[in-house]
Amino acid sequence: MNVEIVSLPEAIAKGSRLLGLDIGEKTIGLAVSDPALRVASPITTIRRRKFTKDAEELEQIIEQHGVGGLVIGLPVNMDGSEGPKCQSVRQFARNMQYRGNDLPMAFWDERLSTSAVQKFLVDEADMTRKRRGEVVDKMAAGFILQGALDYLSDLA
Repeated sequence: MNVEIVSLPEAIAKGSRLLGLDIGEKTIGLAVSDPALRVASPITTIRRRKFTKDAEELEQIIEQHGVGGLVIGLPVNMDGSEGPKCQSVRQFARNMQYRGNDLPMAFWDERLSTSAVQKFLVDEADMTRKRRGEVVDKMAAGFILQGALDYLSDLA
């Protein structure tokens, strides 16, 4: 069920976590919140295959981490418009719902999340290109989820 980001905390069970998703063409980066919905932690990256396999792996992670809702990064264009990448992400969310996933889902503008993470990994962490490739997607998911958590915290 799609909800506005401001309604997400009330839509999930108390003590459950949020899962942040950075859905790309080749991978899905994942990050999970703490139960207090304050801190996002990158956890893993799913290598994309067929949707059914991706969904099954995602559902295992949801169960394993006690996830009550999803924050899905929406790759909005710099001018605020939605292009084919947004349509693809929205379709992924619909497909998850068609599978019977009734978790509340909210979209979060992810503009520049990957580039911000890349810049951090180069400038601050001094990571090699190979190592950056291994962690950038889950770090981007953490960036997306932390942005949503900070927004929700500011509302409280």
